[in-house]
Amino acid sequence: MALDMLGLTRLLQLASPTLPVGAYSYSQGLEFAIEEGVVTDARSTEAWIRDVLEFSLGSFELPLLCRMFDALDGDDYVKFKRWNTLFRSGRETAELRTESMQMGHALVTLLKDLPLFKADDIAKLHGIGALTYPAVYAFAARHMQIDRPAALVGYLWSWLENQVMAALKAVPLGQSAGQRMLAGIGADLAGVAARASQLDDEELTNFAPGLAIASSRHETQYSRLFRS
Repeated sequence: MALDMLGLTRLLQLASPTLPVGAYSYSQGLEFAIEEGVVTDARSTEAWIRDVLEFSLGSFELPLLCRMFDALDGDDYVKFKRWNTLFRSGRETAELRTESMQMGHALVTLLKDLPLFKADDIAKLHGIGALTYPAVYAFAARHMQIDRPAALVGYLWSWLENQVMAALKAVPLGQSAGQRMLAGIGADLAGVAARASQLDDEELTNFAPGLAIASSRHETQYSRLFRS
């Protein structure tokens, strides 16, 4: 995977944990898994993250992100809206759905302040309705001229880093354990992205009942650090 230096800097900006979209405030059900005793140490944390990566992101979220890229390449906002709606419908709980829409809204607000985006293009984006984070990310990456394979890996890396950082706070884990996890799982992200790019529509699946249960029960968890 080759990246020009401008594309690299823009990818680093878009995937950065300092991007003001609020990703750090969500654990996506991980916090409840910790509360319930399913995740207790580095080994169980890695198992949880890898399962979510395989059975949710890699088989549903990322393939839909690919389709959003394709729709934008063809300037087809009808298809773009369809994939955005499908992803929003696939968020099994109120927390997961709200998370994606709040992050999407925050990213749109940021894009308005960046010189890379024209008002007419932002207006097209608003025209599709309730925006999810993957939809706005695809829009941003395309207009920032980030190579699609790199943008997909960057999307996964941003998610992975947030999951590991949540585990560091809530399990808790040491910094070295977190870095080992990032190195190990991070080495597999390009393969996950490649497989997701090749899935047909009938192969899309978001069947991850453990994640859905953890997220729904987190909504009423008494003591918590994260919003999901």
